[in-house]
Amino acid sequence: MLHITEDRGSVTFKVRVQPRSSKNGVVGLYEDALKLRLAAPPLEGKANEACRAYLAELLSVPRSHVEIVAGLASRSKIIRVRGVNADKVNKLILQAKR
Repeated sequence: MLHITEDRGSVTFKVRVQPRSSKNGVVGLYEDALKLRLAAPPLEGKANEACRAYLAELLSVPRSHVEIVAGLASRSKIIRVRGVNADKVNKLILQAKR
């Protein structure tokens, strides 16, 4: 189950990234993290920016509201998104998996 923490108008959750995929998408869960496939390579921060852009699009927030707070050089990341709540994150993620 995806663990989402809400705090002062933002949510925080874990993401596990699989770079160099054929396309961007939500795969499901990896332990307690959301697993994402990203087409971008893990070079020069391209996968990090693709992760931020994809989550911003998925959650309908500006990319500036999506922040990687831990794991910049790792496949496992902690993401903070301003302007959404945990219910919206869960609902949109479930829709994206279909």
